[in-house]
Amino acid sequence: MKKDKKMMVLFLGPVVILFAAVFVYPIIRTIMMSFFAVERPSMKIAEWSFNGFDNYMKIFESSFFKTSMVNLLKIWLIGGIFVLCIALLFAVILTSKIRFSKFYKAAIYVPNVISAVAVATMWIYYVYNQRFGLLHNIFAALGLEELSKTKWLGADMIFWAMLFAFCFSAVGYYMLIFISGIEKIPSDLYEAVLIDGAGKFKQFWYITLPLLKGVFKTNITFWTINTTAFFVWTKMFSPIQSENGTIVPLVYMYEMIFGSKTIRTTDAGAGAAIGCVLTVCVMIVFLLINRFIKDDDLEY
Repeated sequence: MKKDKKMMVLFLGPVVILFAAVFVYPIIRTIMMSFFAVERPSMKIAEWSFNGFDNYMKIFESSFFKTSMVNLLKIWLIGGIFVLCIALLFAVILTSKIRFSKFYKAAIYVPNVISAVAVATMWIYYVYNQRFGLLHNIFAALGLEELSKTKWLGADMIFWAMLFAFCFSAVGYYMLIFISGIEKIPSDLYEAVLIDGAGKFKQFWYITLPLLKGVFKTNITFWTINTTAFFVWTKMFSPIQSENGTIVPLVYMYEMIFGSKTIRTTDAGAGAAIGCVLTVCVMIVFLLINRFIKDDDLEY
């Protein structure tokens, strides 16, 4: 037994130390930093000045932070409804034994394989471009001159243009998770209700949907984490200076810590406070979905 314990310590020790150094210590340091006046993240702890909840008061009083949180909420709610509904629709269709289903799965998932930078660039230069973009050409060919002249990347449209492009690239990932859940549902259940005369819609409503509650929990959790970490798309659609239509908390945190054209004085303490707020938001969503969405276990 002693030898076994020594071997466990020998193998697990380096992993635990590495985990503590890479994950635990930065988390603890960030939480501590959010309660101190810290100009730069590289400052020594001895140089920090305690200021209580001043960092949290500072960000909650900032109109820029409020705008970024509203944008994040819209991305999470509106984008989440769109992505999960489309992903579920594709999953149901592709598990209904249609021809070339493997090809369609691969085609829908492709945007997740390609770099987000490349996908965003495609949308900006080849879809939304006002002079020769895909949308311009389609509307011009249909004779809809007003729509063909729409400034998709203008101040009033840029958020929705960015959100749609982001959702387009995300659908395939959640579709595969739904497909894995649907494929685990026993075919006997569908055969039984089919004998009773239930059509496709009733099969979906009374069997597929209730038995995908656990998958919905997983997808909502992943979607929450991915939207909270929304960064690359904002920097691609507003590469020079963040705009009200594209700013999200993670970008605001980055600018608070490292500075930008609009934020001249860096404040790592306020940046850490933003990180803590986002973490709390993710935890609240996780607790809510576990509270209101219960798994339905299959009985054999």
